[in-house]
Amino acid sequence: MPFIPHTEKEVKEMLDAIGVSSIEDLFDEIPPELKAVSIDAVPSTQSEMDVSRLMMERAEEDGRQLSFIGAGAYEHHIPAAVWELTTRGEFYTAYTPYQAEASQGTLQLLYEYQTMMSRLNGLDVSNASLYDGASGLAEAVLMAVRANRKSKSKKILMPKTVHPHYRKTVEAIVNKQDIKLEILDYDATGGHLSPEQLPQSPGDFAALVIPQPNFFGVMEDVDMLTDWAHSHGALVIAVVNPIALALLQPPGEWGENGADIACGEGQPLGIPLSSGGPYYGFMCCKQALVRQMPGRIIGKTLDMDGKPGYTLTLQAREQHIRRSKATSNICTNQGLMITASTIHMAILGAHGLEEAAATSNENTNTLIDKLTALPGVEKVFERPVFHEAVLKFDTPLKDVLRALNAQNLIGGYSLEDEYPELDNALLVCATETKTQADIDTYVNHLERILSKQETVKCPVSPKI
Repeated sequence: MPFIPHTEKEVKEMLDAIGVSSIEDLFDEIPPELKAVSIDAVPSTQSEMDVSRLMMERAEEDGRQLSFIGAGAYEHHIPAAVWELTTRGEFYTAYTPYQAEASQGTLQLLYEYQTMMSRLNGLDVSNASLYDGASGLAEAVLMAVRANRKSKSKKILMPKTVHPHYRKTVEAIVNKQDIKLEILDYDATGGHLSPEQLPQSPGDFAALVIPQPNFFGVMEDVDMLTDWAHSHGALVIAVVNPIALALLQPPGEWGENGADIACGEGQPLGIPLSSGGPYYGFMCCKQALVRQMPGRIIGKTLDMDGKPGYTLTLQAREQHIRRSKATSNICTNQGLMITASTIHMAILGAHGLEEAAATSNENTNTLIDKLTALPGVEKVFERPVFHEAVLKFDTPLKDVLRALNAQNLIGGYSLEDEYPELDNALLVCATETKTQADIDTYVNHLERILSKQETVKCPVSPKI
């Protein structure tokens, strides 16, 4: 949206109307010693053409690499209409209804978003977004501790297969509130949380976190884990991929009684990678827990004339006074992101989402089959995956990734920093945006790189 500045005449009319002589008079309560004399780091005024060129140059620094990396941020097709509509003024400037009935259009959009997310997750209630998936999980942990009346514990069972950045974020947010995270290891063969990894005598704990699919792309045994947690009086927090839910069993149907809370990252639903954000988190829960849910909930009603109307039914805004103990976690950027997601889901529909998920799964399995056919590459875990998988290399992974990058190709996410036991292991991802030609390009480059690495390791002896 272009910036249209006010004219000097318009500014003067405004100042005359409020009874001051200059813009500076509006800030006269600020002590002079607190005012910045000059801001040297801010460049001088530039024209629209110069600013446009500068931003294009910065965007081009990212390049247009062929990417097979996922690890929590995924490249999906976004119909052009999504952001053409999202950036219309009606949505772009009115996406945060602080006053309950200020914008019926915005409220209806949020209501439609909540309806879609509730159905996608198979749960009763959805809020109107959170900052991101990682802080969304932290909010779910806080919510579970508050809501679980059967437990006096502040212990949360957290699988190691949860995204490492999510685990770090949760720890940073909840550790000052005496909430303890007990990390559960994964099965070395399957890459999942198996019964052998579950505590034999867990004692009292508030909740079990279950990722589906997990960070390795592996499918967890969600029915078994959900029933196990409920049998010990704990709540279940599902961390899910919204695209995967178009194919997989929704959290609300896990086990006998379903997960209690579901959360995750909404970026796959119409949000471009955008050099790292902004993204947003989503959260759904059972009706019984709705009073503990952070954020906003929009309701539908009838006005005095019997016409449909929308209103803020629940708005947890007490973070202004309760600080770290508040239940609210939402801001305006995230309101705009879910506007895009709502339009994205409406355009694709259930069939479109299912097709995107199925094609992503098919492309990933094709990629795995072709890469593991190369000498020195093997699949690490034997269980089914969604659209990511972990591969093991015989040659040093850093050298392989450096060589692929030289070919303008991002090969995947190296796991050795977060999972030292998975040395030379690479997390690869293929969504519906990857063609067979893209996959073959990756395979051909990798085959050539590995053959050169093998030549370096085993030089041919000179003839005598």
